[in-house]
Amino acid sequence: MRSSYFKLNSKTITSILLVSFSAIFLLQTVSCSSDKKVNNENSDSTFKEIADFYTVERVWTAPDTSTIPKGEEGKLIWYGRRLIIHTSSYFGPKGSIGKSSNGLNCQNCHLEVGTRPYGNNLGAASTIYPKYLPRSGSVVSLSEKINECFSRSLNGEKIDTLSKEMQAYIAYLKWLGKDFNKVENLTGSRGIQAPKLIDRAADPAKGKLAYEQYCSRCHGKDGQGQYAVDVLKDESKQQGGTATAEDLYYYPPLWGEHSFNGIATLYRLSKMAGFIKNNMPYPTTYKTAILTDEEAWDIAAFINSSERPINDHSKDYSVDISKKPYDFPFAPYTDNFSETQHKFGPYTEMPSAKKAH
Repeated sequence: MRSSYFKLNSKTITSILLVSFSAIFLLQTVSCSSDKKVNNENSDSTFKEIADFYTVERVWTAPDTSTIPKGEEGKLIWYGRRLIIHTSSYFGPKGSIGKSSNGLNCQNCHLEVGTRPYGNNLGAASTIYPKYLPRSGSVVSLSEKINECFSRSLNGEKIDTLSKEMQAYIAYLKWLGKDFNKVENLTGSRGIQAPKLIDRAADPAKGKLAYEQYCSRCHGKDGQGQYAVDVLKDESKQQGGTATAEDLYYYPPLWGEHSFNGIATLYRLSKMAGFIKNNMPYPTTYKTAILTDEEAWDIAAFINSSERPINDHSKDYSVDISKKPYDFPFAPYTDNFSETQHKFGPYTEMPSAKKAH
């Protein structure tokens, strides 16, 4: 019954819009007769709100894997997809190719093989690189961006850009973005969307309480995650995870020496908060979010205030420090806000934060 209730055909929607616009027009006319000063800006805003209400959200959707071609090209795409899912099997502490990462999988940060809307997805990656990045102050290729993930999020070493593995990563990302149109404004198609700004600093103490309530069941009270070999023995612990026996972790560590390091994207509070808000506790999505904006900011503050490797960040934004994001947690800055405020907020006072939102 519920699904049929919401199945409005185009004629019904048109009728509703006509009635709504007619009612608004009548109210505007009556208002004008009593007060000759018509505020066109408010009128335009009202009509826009009505139009936006009936606009269908256009969410980026990943291509179906059935469209992966046959032959050598298809094999390379499938291999790249597998590398994202089971990175630790190939590059972790016991990796079959090398031991160049902390044991996390690319999919731990790029959910559902980089296909989930607002899950730090990779749909646009192949369409926007090469790209000038203020962080490096240079044009970065797709392979260089992938290697940034290895050195930052995986707290490891870069892989050979000419290797079969790098070519497989690129092949998968190009397939993933094969139908992506940069002109269209598809929601959820690029990275992470930060929650709304709150009018106070994010609070690690409050975040700790929320973390224990929502996050510790998977990532542990100590934030060290859970090994796949342990979780797979106990079905009651398998609460939404997707790892298999090939992986080191079933649920990844969120801090400590085996987590992402302090120059990874998720160490920026807005990125961590947005990732949490739209995806956690897993398998929550942006459509079914249960955390408030404040809870997301606070949990992010708790996680990012915990110890982790802090790699060299002296060259980040060194070409132009004015390009540092408002929540980049390392000084110097071109404004007068403290390093602590850049890390935890409040951001509502910062012009750069308001502009970003």
